[in-house]
Amino acid sequence: MKLHRHVICLLLPALFAASSAQAQLYKSVGPDGKVTYSDTPPPVNQKLVEKRDLNNAIDTSNLPYELAQAVAQSPVILYTGASCAPCNDGKNMLRTAGVPFAEKTVKSNEDIEKLKQAGGDTQLPLLLVGRQKLRGFSTEEWQSALTSAGYPSSNRLPASYRYPPAESAAPSAADNGKTATQTPAAPVRKSLPVKKPDTDNGFRF
Repeated sequence: MKLHRHVICLLLPALFAASSAQAQLYKSVGPDGKVTYSDTPPPVNQKLVEKRDLNNAIDTSNLPYELAQAVAQSPVILYTGASCAPCNDGKNMLRTAGVPFAEKTVKSNEDIEKLKQAGGDTQLPLLLVGRQKLRGFSTEEWQSALTSAGYPSSNRLPASYRYPPAESAAPSAADNGKTATQTPAAPVRKSLPVKKPDTDNGFRF
């Protein structure tokens, strides 16, 4: 029987105790002052303080048709942590395979809450391929998920492609240069290209 290599990082919540899908990320505050991050609009009793688009980090305008389709239909988001060897292994695999992805870093307590909401627990790395959730790094499982989502089996990224910079899993308004009450303008949707015929801190392993 073939054994699958599956590596994870687990958060240690005690080390953070002293600090205080994919389309949209909503940040809201409840009547009790608790901040919540969600990919669905908040209930009426919670105040929406920020809304962000998670899919506009990946530019598909210059990608080959098949790859652009996969990105549009099943965007890839990777949650990572500092001093997390499996996270680095996962990033290297995605880059080698030519898979465009958005990286979300987990450092603060708010980042941890967002990670829990996205994946159900605090395991890192967490890979989201559309609606699929893969906890921990496994070459076989990740490749299977990417193939099922329509990503090409070989690297087809243009040489000029640049991966978007990593950003916090729970970005603050300050990260965007906006006040907490501002809502970012809706991103301009990019059309898919036309297909041409015949052509350690806080982590342990």
